[in-house]
Amino acid sequence: MNDALTITRRRALQALKPPPVLPLADWIESTIHFPATVSALPGKVRLWSYQRGICDAIDDPAISRITVQKSARIGYTSLLTAVIANYVANQPCPILAVLPTQDDCRDYAVGDIEGTFEASPALRGLLDAEADETGRSTLMSKRYPGGSLKLVAAKSPRNLRRHNAKILCLDEIDGFDIGQEGDPIKLAEMRTLAFPDRKILAGSTPVFDHGPVSRLYAESDQRIFEIPCPDCGGFSEVKWANITWPDGKPEEAAWACPCCGSLVAERHKAAAVAQGRWRATMSHVKGHAGFRINALVSPHANASWGILAAEFTRAKDSPATLQTFVNLVLGEAWREAQDEIDEHELAAKREPFGLPDRIPPEVLVISAGVDCQDDRLELVFLGHGKGDAVFILSHHVIWGPVDSDATWLDLDSALKTIWRHPAGGILTCDACVIDSGDGGHADIVHSFTRSRFGRRVVSGKGVSGFSRPFLARSSTKGAPLFLIGVDAIKAQLFNRLARGNAFRFSADLEPIFFEQLTSERRVVRYFKGQPARRFERIPGKRAESLDATVYALAARQLIGMNLDRREEELASVTLPKKPANVIKSAWLGR
Repeated sequence: MNDALTITRRRALQALKPPPVLPLADWIESTIHFPATVSALPGKVRLWSYQRGICDAIDDPAISRITVQKSARIGYTSLLTAVIANYVANQPCPILAVLPTQDDCRDYAVGDIEGTFEASPALRGLLDAEADETGRSTLMSKRYPGGSLKLVAAKSPRNLRRHNAKILCLDEIDGFDIGQEGDPIKLAEMRTLAFPDRKILAGSTPVFDHGPVSRLYAESDQRIFEIPCPDCGGFSEVKWANITWPDGKPEEAAWACPCCGSLVAERHKAAAVAQGRWRATMSHVKGHAGFRINALVSPHANASWGILAAEFTRAKDSPATLQTFVNLVLGEAWREAQDEIDEHELAAKREPFGLPDRIPPEVLVISAGVDCQDDRLELVFLGHGKGDAVFILSHHVIWGPVDSDATWLDLDSALKTIWRHPAGGILTCDACVIDSGDGGHADIVHSFTRSRFGRRVVSGKGVSGFSRPFLARSSTKGAPLFLIGVDAIKAQLFNRLARGNAFRFSADLEPIFFEQLTSERRVVRYFKGQPARRFERIPGKRAESLDATVYALAARQLIGMNLDRREEELASVTLPKKPANVIKSAWLGR
C-alpha cells in the first residue's frame, strides 16, 4: 500500500516538473507552423542547416550579439519570427523588435507574428493585443504572462525611450535612417543595458559598403557557411566567382569547387547544403557571432544556380540592376566604382559624331542641361535612344552677364535649333532643365522658364540624398520648380563611366569638358559616428560641365514619348504638317 502510494506521489511530482528544454532549433521544428502568407513552404517548419547554426548561437549563453548579413531567399525573417515565438512560449521576457518603418511594423505584426501564432497549435492564444497608451500608430504592443512584445519603427526613435528589453530584434538595419536623435540602432541597444543576459539580433540585406550590417559583421567573429565538394570532400564558401556556365546557357550553371576545380551540378546542391557548416574566420572575437549567407546556398527552387545565372545575365549591363543582384542575391554590399575617373581615358573615347550634322542614327530624343554662372551659361546637349547608351552631343558656353536679356535670347535660340536626323526627319531639343539653385539667379531663371514650360524648359534645383528620384515636381507655390536628385544622378553617372561604354562622347568636346566632368569624387564621411557617402569637389577643379550634364540627364525624365513612334517619324523625310490656323473676323457677321 505504502509502495503504491509512493509511486503515485512520485509520478505526480514528475508531472509537475517542466518538460526538458529543447535546443532552439529542435523546439522550432517541433512547434512552429508557418501559414502560406509567411513562408513559401507553409506547414510544419523544417530548418535548413545554416538556420540551425544561427539557432545554436542564439542558444549559447556566452553570445550576446548575433549579426546576420544576408541575401534574400534564405528565410531569415521567418527564422526571426520563430525565435520570438520561442521566447514568448518558453522564456517570457520583454522583447523589442525594431523595423525600418511604421508600415513594416504593421505588416510584420499582422502577417508574420499573428499568422504564425494562429497557425501553430501550441502558440495559439498566447498573445493578447494591448492598445498603445499614447495612441500612436507607430508602436504596436502585445503582452503575455511574464513579458511583452513591442514593435517600433526606426523612423520614430523617441518611442524607444519608454521600453526596456531583454531580447532586441533588429531587422533590415541598412534601411534605418539616422535622425536628429541619433542612430536608432544605438538607441535601441541602450534599452537592453539592464539585462546582463540580453540578446541583440541584428540582420539585414546590405546596401552600400560601410553600412550598418557590414560594420557589425566586421566587429563579429565573421562566420562563413561552407559546403563540401562531392568529389574531394573539401569545404568551401559558395561564391559567385565560382559559379560558371557555358556561353548562352545559364540554365546549366554549376559550382566550381575552389579546392579541386571539379564542377558540382545543381542536383548535388541540396545534399551538400545539408552537410554544410559554419566556420568562424575571426575566432578570437568572443560574445558576438556574425553570419554571412547568400542565396547561392538557398534550397529554394527559385534560387537554383541556373535561375540566378539567368538573373545575372539580365542585370549585368546596368549598374542599377546589377546592384540589386549584388545586394539581394549575393548578400554583399555594393561597392561603388572608382572614386576618381581619369579624364584622359574618357577623352580618348571620343567618336566622330556631334551637332549639328553628325547625329548618330541611334539618337531619337535630345535633352539639355544648363548651368548658370555670373558671366555665362554652360549648355550640354545629350542624345538618347532605345538602348542604355547616352550620347554627349555638344558642350556650349554662352558668354554674357546672367542678368542680360541678350544672354538668355542666345540660349533660347540654341534651344530652338532644328537638326536633321540621318533617317531624314528632324530633331529639336525635347526638354531642358536650367539650374536655379545657386548664385541668386532663381528669379532670372524662373522668368525665362515660366513662359517656356510648354516646351519642357523648366527650372531645377539640386537636392542631396542618394535615394532621391532623379526629378520630382516641387510642391512650392509660384513658378514651376523641379527638384533634381543630384547625388543619385551622379552616382549612376560615375558608375556608368567607370564600367563601360554607356556614355559616348562627341569628337567636338574640348578637354575642359572632361576635366570638369571628372571634377568630383565620392567619399565617405562620418556623421555622428556613422558613415555617410557624399560627393566632394576635387581641389582646384571646376564643375560646370558636370552640373550641366547632370541636369540634362534629369531632363530626360520629362520626355515620355513613344520611341517606336518617334523612330517612324524620323524615317519620314517630312513630318506631318500642322493644319493652318484660320482666324475668322467678327466683322463678316455684321
